[in-house]
Amino acid sequence: MPLEPFGKSNALSLGVELELQLVGTVDFDLTSAANDLLELLSRKPFPGTVTPEMTQSMIEIATGIQTRHTPLLAELRGMRDTLVKACDRLNIDICGGGTHPFQRWSEQRVFAKPRFEQISQLYGYLAKQFTVFGQHVHVGCASGDDAMFLLHSLNRYVPHFIALSASSPFFQGVDTMFDSARLNSVFAFPLSGRAPFMLSWDEFANSYFTKMEKTGVVKSMKDFYWDIRPKPEYGTIELRVCDTPLTVERAAALACYLQAICSRLLERVEPMPTEDDYLVYTFNRFQACRFGLDGTMVDPQTRESRTIREDILATLRKVAPHFVSLESLPALEEIERCAARDGNHATHLRKVHAETRNPQSMVQESARALRSGPR
Repeated sequence: MPLEPFGKSNALSLGVELELQLVGTVDFDLTSAANDLLELLSRKPFPGTVTPEMTQSMIEIATGIQTRHTPLLAELRGMRDTLVKACDRLNIDICGGGTHPFQRWSEQRVFAKPRFEQISQLYGYLAKQFTVFGQHVHVGCASGDDAMFLLHSLNRYVPHFIALSASSPFFQGVDTMFDSARLNSVFAFPLSGRAPFMLSWDEFANSYFTKMEKTGVVKSMKDFYWDIRPKPEYGTIELRVCDTPLTVERAAALACYLQAICSRLLERVEPMPTEDDYLVYTFNRFQACRFGLDGTMVDPQTRESRTIREDILATLRKVAPHFVSLESLPALEEIERCAARDGNHATHLRKVHAETRNPQSMVQESARALRSGPR
């Protein structure tokens, strides 16, 4: 069936989704507690949305539509507090982080939901290996054409969000030497990567998507695991490259950083995106995953190289007026602290492991950080 028309939403409105880990309080391994937690949460109104994810050891929470940093962070904190209380009743814990540092994928149980079972049948062991945890950010677009413009204009900023959010240095019990090992699991899926280059919604919906649907490969936009994808039912684009941070404060700051960049892009003050921008896309994305803020990125327009950290700080100077007009200066300060001083959460987790030599200590710290916020 044809792709639905691009929905109406307020430009630059925000929605945040966080995939979270459910862990035991003794061994700090993942625990298959999603059914029990969701049942307990269903007894009272939840300050947002909470849904199951691919396996029984994870859940996803989603905010409502927000436009400013303060109410967005307040909603995330409210959901966090509700989850923590429910987990305490079940004697489990909950935390962020893009991967669990020592769980074994073969021990995970797929959540009993038709779509997840279908994915498990199609992708085999990759489905259980998809027990990784990301933050998705939706940005409202006034039209489908604006959505496609923003989607491709954002390609040069994708390394920023990978590096700033990176919180998955350990996987299957070893240090991967990547700041974001999570994205390696996502890249294994055949419809991952980047969206095809087209700036017209009509061309995308009525030509590209129609052709893809006729192949039988896809049935809906959910079948695409692109780094950024349009969501016509919401009237948004969805950024999908972020690891779930350890704190809701970092999650809110990342969303507002994206909002500020989009606000500047919509002023059309930067060169129009072109297909050639993607010549360096895979290189830049790998550098961000592997080296985080210290990775090297190439500007697709000027061909100049600099560290991702330097590019973020330069971008913050350009978009600072947009943080002001969007009333999100605390988000600017959080991003600047991360890039200029504190580092990302992958760096923090490695420090914890270096001090303790105990992989369980990283999970303990992740659970503490979600409950209490940054130290």
